[in-house]
Amino acid sequence: MHQRVYIQEVAPRDGLQIEERFVPTADKIALIDALSGTGVAKIEATSFTSPKAIPNLADAGEVMAGITRHDNVDYVALVPNERGVERALAAGADELNLVMSASDSHGLANLRMTPWQSLARFPAMIEQARGREVFINASISTAFGCPFDGEVSAERVIDIVERLTALGIRGVSLCDTTGMANPAQVGSLCEQVLTRWPELSITLHVHNTRGMGLANVLAAWQAGVTRFDAALGGLGGCPFAPGASGNVCTEDMVHMFEAMGVDTGVDLDALLAVSATLPELVGHDVPGQVVKAGRSSRRYPLPEHVRQS
Repeated sequence: MHQRVYIQEVAPRDGLQIEERFVPTADKIALIDALSGTGVAKIEATSFTSPKAIPNLADAGEVMAGITRHDNVDYVALVPNERGVERALAAGADELNLVMSASDSHGLANLRMTPWQSLARFPAMIEQARGREVFINASISTAFGCPFDGEVSAERVIDIVERLTALGIRGVSLCDTTGMANPAQVGSLCEQVLTRWPELSITLHVHNTRGMGLANVLAAWQAGVTRFDAALGGLGGCPFAPGASGNVCTEDMVHMFEAMGVDTGVDLDALLAVSATLPELVGHDVPGQVVKAGRSSRRYPLPEHVRQS
């Protein structure tokens, strides 16, 4: 049960893309470089999307060119279309993250495509990467529920995973895009997918919108998932879930696993030190808890009245 888990940091992309202010390119590079030294397995560094669509990540090429790469870290780029694939390959991404929605409405709102239209575009994008040393992952947004359509059936998600594996895709992320999932649902879907495709690299990507992020991570881990997306400080969110907190917080998740005796490969103290720099970087407080409260092993002096008695 206590096998190694792999922590995949998404703050530079999922976290920064919806921030109100543009984080300068040099600061993005410094953040990624600091994260590279913490022991995370992957860093989603940026998104090669239209600068008009996501102005905060308009510097994707410069960021990828400026980072100092670590041999034991994979640098991931999100790619929405063929042009994105072309740019990400030119920038030397180790992994391409293709995106689609499980629900029709979210797909149309976010990508202007239904799930089936997204799937129809993937073969050409995969073909572009043929012969290149690059891993291809597909992220299924709203896999546990849609803010517009409501419930998304497990059958629909499994149908999508089947179509993705048929295209030769070897990594799939199940994404709780607006924090609608509950632990029973997460455990059940993860178990179904892992049972059917044991060789598939499954990632859980959850948001803490309704305070269930870590509970959902735990449920997925108990079902056998070992790869988890998370954002430093709990940055992120979704434009379609107003007022929502962001992704599950990386350092809080690492702290949870570490307290349980599960190996994450991450240096928690180093991670907390990077997290402490975030409020100044983004210009506001962030939701992460452990950076404020300290580890659960932290000890406090006894109150004066107890020591005197």
